[in-house]
Amino acid sequence: MTGLFVTKRFFNVDAVYHRDLQTKLKNEMEFLAPIKSEGELEARRDELRRVDYIFSTWGMLPLTKEQIKTYFPSLKSVFYAAGTVQYFARPFLECGVSVHSAWRANGIPVAEVTVSQIILANKGFYRRRVRARDAWTNRDPACRFPGNYGTRVGILGAGMIGSRVIELLRAYDLEVLVYDPFLSEERAQALGAKKTSIEEIFESCHVISNHIANLPETVGIISADLLSRMGEDAVFINTGRAAQVDMKALVEELEKHPDRLALLDVTDPEEPPREDSPLYTLDNVFLSPHIAGSIGHETYRLADFMYEEYRAVREGREPRHAVSLAMLETMA
Repeated sequence: MTGLFVTKRFFNVDAVYHRDLQTKLKNEMEFLAPIKSEGELEARRDELRRVDYIFSTWGMLPLTKEQIKTYFPSLKSVFYAAGTVQYFARPFLECGVSVHSAWRANGIPVAEVTVSQIILANKGFYRRRVRARDAWTNRDPACRFPGNYGTRVGILGAGMIGSRVIELLRAYDLEVLVYDPFLSEERAQALGAKKTSIEEIFESCHVISNHIANLPETVGIISADLLSRMGEDAVFINTGRAAQVDMKALVEELEKHPDRLALLDVTDPEEPPREDSPLYTLDNVFLSPHIAGSIGHETYRLADFMYEEYRAVREGREPRHAVSLAMLETMA
């Protein structure tokens, strides 16, 4: 069996495929020198014809069907130790090559971060930083910060991450509402949430967290109209993708309603935002640099998931993280 690492940013391989795992893989199959650019393909055409498995992570080269058929005629599977495969998977799948993604593994820390933000937001943690002695009080007679008993939390999207957030919230005494047109009432109930409209979530929930899939039809779905329905002390969390949010409308609402709060780990149309973006200066925005996903040692989980997936494929067992063409229509 022959394996190959493929990524434009090869330092990512060492950051994700930890040393012990690389050693394990290289003991189980022959590994060719890595591919870092399309320009290497033709010069290495003869040896690449032997490749059975490609291992990659952030920076995977997007190849055309013609390139796959020409340079990788023996290829069986691509194992992608990262999240979304939307930008490269389709040609491989259409050539009969299985694609496996660690998107579920990458979703674990996103869900964990989201739940921690929800719990802290309900306590007013992000709005009650003490900078002077006379500001030291935990009194909240208007109940602006309702805490975590019976408080309504809204989850937008019940894909892998949204569902995991709901499951983790079951440990708390919260009322969880969920919006997802593809989610059945039975599945929502099994998760421990009430399925409802997106309008009701914006109108009635103290915290609203976005996990809607990043698809052309969802761009701008979180509109000015929806954002205007938020309560005066409501909190909007985005650890997913930002293209679904009308960012101009979000900024305008935050400027008009300083008691509303946004916790943003992602931005659109640019990440990071332009230097003159009000997201840097608004007091009611907590901006973090896309850290909800796997960072530090968490990235090793991505490669470990893909090693187990490779073992399943090689041993003829049912893989757990294969991506299909149908899945590309709805997944992030």
